[in-house]
Amino acid sequence: MTISINPSSKALEIRKRLFRGCNSIKQLKHVHAQLIRLGFHQDSFLVNMILRLSLEAGNTDYARLVFDESREPNIFLWNTMIRGFVSNDCLYEAIEFYGLMRREGLFPNNFTLPFVLKACARRLDLQLGVKIHTHVVKGGFDYDVFVQTSLLCLYAKCGCLEDAQKLFDDMPEKNVVSWTAIISGYIGVAQFQEAVEMFRRLLEMDLRPDSFTLVRVLSACSQLRDIRNGEWIHRCIEEMGMGRNVFVATSLVDMYAKCGSMESARSVFDGMPEKDIVSWSVMIGGYTSNGLPKEAVDLFFQMQRENVEPDCFTMVGILSACARLGALELGDWVSSLIDKNEFLFNPVMGTALIDMYAKCGSMTRAWIIFKDMKERDIVVLNAIISGLAMNGHVKAAFGLFGQMEKMGFRPDGNTFIGLLCGCTHAGLVEDGRRYFYSISSVYSLTPRIEHYGCFVDLLSRSGFLNEASQLIKDMPVEANAVVWGALLGGCRIHRETQLAEHVLKRLIELEPWNSGNYVLLSNIYSVSGRWDDAAYLRSIMNEKGIQKTPGCSWIEVNGIVHEFRVGEQSHPLCEKIYMKLEELAKQLKEVGYVPTTEFVLFDIEEEEKEHSLGCHSEKLAIAFGLISIAPKDVIRVVKNLRICGDCHTAIKLISKITGGIKGENDPCSMEMNYMVSSDAAQATVKVTLIIGDGEDSAARVYGMITARSSNFLDESVLFQKALNEHVEVRSGQLIPLSRSVVSVPLDSFLVVQADLLGVNAKGTLRFPVYSSGTYEKRIYSQSWEIRVNVTLYDY
Repeated sequence: MTISINPSSKALEIRKRLFRGCNSIKQLKHVHAQLIRLGFHQDSFLVNMILRLSLEAGNTDYARLVFDESREPNIFLWNTMIRGFVSNDCLYEAIEFYGLMRREGLFPNNFTLPFVLKACARRLDLQLGVKIHTHVVKGGFDYDVFVQTSLLCLYAKCGCLEDAQKLFDDMPEKNVVSWTAIISGYIGVAQFQEAVEMFRRLLEMDLRPDSFTLVRVLSACSQLRDIRNGEWIHRCIEEMGMGRNVFVATSLVDMYAKCGSMESARSVFDGMPEKDIVSWSVMIGGYTSNGLPKEAVDLFFQMQRENVEPDCFTMVGILSACARLGALELGDWVSSLIDKNEFLFNPVMGTALIDMYAKCGSMTRAWIIFKDMKERDIVVLNAIISGLAMNGHVKAAFGLFGQMEKMGFRPDGNTFIGLLCGCTHAGLVEDGRRYFYSISSVYSLTPRIEHYGCFVDLLSRSGFLNEASQLIKDMPVEANAVVWGALLGGCRIHRETQLAEHVLKRLIELEPWNSGNYVLLSNIYSVSGRWDDAAYLRSIMNEKGIQKTPGCSWIEVNGIVHEFRVGEQSHPLCEKIYMKLEELAKQLKEVGYVPTTEFVLFDIEEEEKEHSLGCHSEKLAIAFGLISIAPKDVIRVVKNLRICGDCHTAIKLISKITGGIKGENDPCSMEMNYMVSSDAAQATVKVTLIIGDGEDSAARVYGMITARSSNFLDESVLFQKALNEHVEVRSGQLIPLSRSVVSVPLDSFLVVQADLLGVNAKGTLRFPVYSSGTYEKRIYSQSWEIRVNVTLYDY
């Protein structure tokens, strides 16, 4: 008995199966094979479904194979292929297929054109886009809102805002996508104010913006630091009921953070019913960039408690916070949360880790990360150059700069900021001049205001106040508060009160909200006997409600960051801290220290005068460190303001009393790191010879064992031992060849090189010197092994 199968019912069954979707490309191929067996492989509807599912799975090669088997593909199949290529970022293939379709004699429709125009826009291929624009006009699609919007996106993304605006104005019907396209176009060419005005016009047309429109216009407010319009848009969002959208709410957090309103940012963040990793990253980064690193760390711990996994941007934000706090232990722990290779293969994360180690004073570890990085870019190089410069390794920074072009990198503006800061640290005026003027003369770059600020700082600190003042007058742009502040720093050092008064008046014009400028000018008036002028300035401060920025210092102990303010009374160990301060005060007096209040007249952002100089936040932090940290461990203190002259003098003397303080000052961030430590570590280096499992052996060992310290680009030999002896070794027996005790400078590498003939063993081993302990590394030959043990102590 023969049972006949109705082909149409079988086709219907396959169609239902395709509608339900396929779990894998293998399952899709199985369905395709059924089509071929049943003779439905030329059915355009079923083939189109196969193409769509294949392209949605990202398998463009299989989709193309299926398409090529179609004898007479219609416009729907061509459109599916072009759309699928664009969705999979195969832009060249999308444009190629459009050309093939035209050669086959098929004319595009209003579904084809938006996708091919999208491909041109992503490739920034304006020339081809203009040609397709002619096809739009010839096909009569110049009034189709979707095609017109795609043309608008093309011209806007290619920077042709005049053409884009004309297209937009001529559109008889504009939808939200059209408005978003023109707003995005203005943002793309940095015309942020125009973008905000276009958004205002959109609302006047009684159109309801979507989430993408709101995200874009909020990004414009962020770039403008325009909190007034940002707050207005926030109110619009609340009225439209879109505040619960995670993308919109995250953009609001970002806008408030970039405008410096962290209270508003936190209010939006806390009110979000749903937070993704981007929301957390934006909030953490906002705290860090607004000078609130402690809050960034606290929020990161909250994120950890809620089991949210950090991503690249979270890591960059929290590592930057650790850098600002000088929290090396915390930074180490944070970096351990992600596989080390993530840092070595990701230049952004690698740069953040290098920057953290450098700002915490651990230049050795920063250098190790730099040397181990598999992917480097100019930003990574700039970070290591700046790190070397700020930690006093200026010559090493210069040497690395000299090697940049050999490594295939051309210096950019940020490279020279690091070099100029290094020159300022070391007082290298002539080197600074050479680098500053080479920016334009050698590298054809335009000096930015930051370069002028660094060079003015170098000249001012070195006493060249007239040259610095003239440089400011000759600047092609108006000097900002940073540049004038650099000149003021020189006035402070060299006691130029007349010039300081002129500079401070300019600073008050530029920063009417900055309390430090008023206080400093008031003090200058007071010391000159101009009491009426001083009282007038104080009254202006009271009228405007201007308050001083409180001094704050941070110190890390056992991975926990402690915060101190001037006259701190709330710390659990407050009594012991002040007892330690009294002890230090007696010791300081014995070595001739006398508090110097004259510095108050010149130091920017002085702390409250009514408090004793001995209660400044950095002294409290150091006292806490001395009672909490082992004598040989490092104390790192970071302050939010510039340290006053008296504290600078006192801490240098405390350094001698307690075993040595090494100070590092970053003139860009105005942070001061103090590290209480010795200058060198003791190391025992032991070299042994061993034969592997197998027969006993004998050999004549001759050659050289060398140990040297390597501080980035400088090396010095610590010891050398020549060998020429006969050895007999039983399997597994250790034969000592050399044992020496050496003193290795901190922040360097201990390099042990063995070159032993006879046993054919040769190699170089590097041991970073940054923590005590015993380390072992080995050099292997065919049968023999050299084992090097290094013990570091008295760190």
